[in-house]
Parts: sequence; structure tokens; C-alpha cells
Amino acid sequence: MKQLNISVKHNLIVGLLIALWLFVFAFIIKPFDDGTINFRAWFLISFGFSVIAFLCYGLLTILQRNLYKRISKWNIGLEITSIFLFHLIYFIGVYTYYKSPILNGGYTFSEFFSIIFIKVALILTPVIILARRYLIKLIPIQEDVLTFRGENKLDVLKIKKEDLVCISNAQNYVEIFYIENDKLVSKLIRSSLKKVQEAFPFLVQIHRSHIINPMHFKSWRNQNTIVLTQIELPVSKSYKEVLLAL
Repeated sequence: MKQLNISVKHNLIVGLLIALWLFVFAFIIKPFDDGTINFRAWFLISFGFSVIAFLCYGLLTILQRNLYKRISKWNIGLEITSIFLFHLIYFIGVYTYYKSPILNGGYTFSEFFSIIFIKVALILTPVIILARRYLIKLIPIQEDVLTFRGENKLDVLKIKKEDLVCISNAQNYVEIFYIENDKLVSKLIRSSLKKVQEAFPFLVQIHRSHIINPMHFKSWRNQNTIVLTQIELPVSKSYKEVLLAL
């Protein structure tokens, strides 16, 4: 899983479907019914747990969106971490609701976790995995298109985010390097590195004259040089720590 649909709208649709499924399942199946819970209590449990699931998934959507915009990559480790984080947030939310005056639940923290939450987590986890893996695939991921504008109104460059390799300072201009037809090409635009980085905060500065798209970082050539896609650039000591974290 190398991509993530960061659309808030699309992810909230997934969150809504998860919440609806949880409500129907909990209200009909009653997975932790001990025979003492009446109709009203089951409705409040099912409704409350499903609403909290939706809110927690919405929070997860914002967190993972911010992370993805920052690092511009996704993998199975981040996916597992996201699902675990959802369960952690969800556990805090439903336990707080369970102990609130609405339900006034009698289980202790450990009892709630072992008797109720584990069952809920076992019910939710496969649904979340399937929803994120397959449902989001049915919704096209909108391509990120970057628009660079110079001081001249006709000085415009539009490229896909994944095609941008790096940007270098060229006196009163910036030279934008990007991939086109599998070849590295460049274009000069009258602007500054500072303005470009303010417009596109995912870019990483490695030198006072160079900023890079971290997606294209390949390796270190030596202590002072890095290898990007079809180009090598120098690295200043003051920016080396940032690169080592990539």
C-alpha cells in the first residue's frame, strides 16, 4: 500500500459506512449481551458506539492526511499504525461514554477492555481493513497537481507532485527539475526558493540553493552529496539532520 486517499470527504464516507455497519451489527447481534440490558440501553450503546466510531475515524483522517502531506509516502507499517491509533482513540472515547451518566456503566477499566472493547475491536478491525483497502480503491485518488507561478502572469508550470524532483536557486529565478517522458527536464520561473517552499511545505531544504521532493530521495553518494532521481545535489551540514530522518 504505497498510496493513501487523503480526501476528507472520501474518508468520511468510509467512516460513515463503518459507523452504520457497527450500529446494525451491535443492535441486532448484541455481541456482549448478558441478558440484563434492556432495549433502551442497547439502542444507546449501539448508537453511541457507532457515532464515536465515526468521530474517531474523522480524527484519524485528519491526522493521517497531515502526516501524508508531510512525508509524501505510505506503507504497510503506517497503515497498521493508523488502525492501531484508531482503536486507541476509539477505546478512550467509548470508555468515557460508557462511564458517563448516559450509560453509567458498572465495569471497571480492565473489565470494560476485556469484556466489551476486545469484542468490538474484533468486529471493527476486518471491516476497517476491507474498507480502507477496497472501498477507497473504488474512489479515484485525485492526482496532486502543483502549479508554479512566476512574477510574469504567463510564467506558469503545472506538473504532478510525483514528477517534481527538486528546485534550485538561479539568481532571480528558480529552476524546477521534473520528470517528463521518463527524462529529467527543467524550467526557469522568476520566483524565489522561499516563496516556493512557503507554497509547498512538503518540500525539504537541503542547501541554501536547493529544495527537494522527498519522494525522489534515493541514497547518499557521500557525506556531502545525495542522489535523487536522475540528479545529484550537495547537502549543507545545517540541513543534514533533516535528510537523515527521511
